[in-house]
Amino acid sequence: MQKSVSIAAMTLSLSIAGAAVAEQLSPEEQILTRQAGYSFISWNMGKIKANLEGEFSQQQVAAAANAIAGIASSGMGALYGPGTDKDIGDVKTRVKPALFTERQQVGELAGNFVQAANMMAEAASMAESAQDVKGAFMDLGESCKACHKEFRKD
Repeated sequence: MQKSVSIAAMTLSLSIAGAAVAEQLSPEEQILTRQAGYSFISWNMGKIKANLEGEFSQQQVAAAANAIAGIASSGMGALYGPGTDKDIGDVKTRVKPALFTERQQVGELAGNFVQAANMMAEAASMAESAQDVKGAFMDLGESCKACHKEFRKD
């Protein structure tokens, strides 16, 4: 319980700090920054998947899982500021407008993602085999898909 409270407090602090930084970015920069974060998450998900399907390296999986958890807890929600709900010149976004109106659902899905990312990092830190992290990896992937399904254009 205490660990969950600490994680929640840290996430809130990072979100507030992230909001202050994001306010200094133009809408175009916010879109590009969040896309870079999600690309980095995707790359690290791929590294974990490769380890689960091939030769397992606990060190590689833990490093990738920690990177994902760091981004998940970084306050990226602040990068969805006014004007970032549509394409701006050459900067394209696939976010659906509902992301900006369905705040409660967005918050729930984002919270699920942060929790799944932190659980993946925790599982990876103690893993002795691929089997030890498969469930956490699947949960993390499902948390990503849940948001994509609701708030990302194809």
